[in-house]
Amino acid sequence: MSAHIASGRWVVWATFFVGAMFQVMPLPELAEVWRPDWLVLVMIYWAMALPHRYSVLTAFTLGLFLDVLLGATLGVRALALSLVVYIVVLHSMRFRNFPRWQQSLMVASLIFLYHFVIFWAQYAIVGDSEFVIDLFLPSISCVAVWWWLFWVLRNLRRSYGVK
Repeated sequence: MSAHIASGRWVVWATFFVGAMFQVMPLPELAEVWRPDWLVLVMIYWAMALPHRYSVLTAFTLGLFLDVLLGATLGVRALALSLVVYIVVLHSMRFRNFPRWQQSLMVASLIFLYHFVIFWAQYAIVGDSEFVIDLFLPSISCVAVWWWLFWVLRNLRRSYGVK
């Protein structure tokens, strides 16, 4: 394995780590309900940019890590993130050709699906969740974050030659 390919993988896993740290970063109580799903957004970007390398298995692993990190029911976020990334990988070429505003709407719908699957799994399977509209507010905040995050991750990918 060449050092060039290894450095590219290092950059991707570093962005996953930073996304996980942003995911658990303390926020004021008012802003907590609007918290973007940083790790999910980073995973969506890499699944869209490099679907042959970062796909459902990576998403499942990161979802399990996120479940452990947040102290949630094991496998709930892994299931939700795997489903979202499967859709992204399936339509990655189409998503890449969308303009940014359409990409951000697709990301909002994927984040909505992510939170719906988490709610469904906790309510229907585990039975310890109740529906509140605040569950879907991160879908709105992720639209604004996507524009900036896409630009940052694309520039990182190009400057480090991640392939």
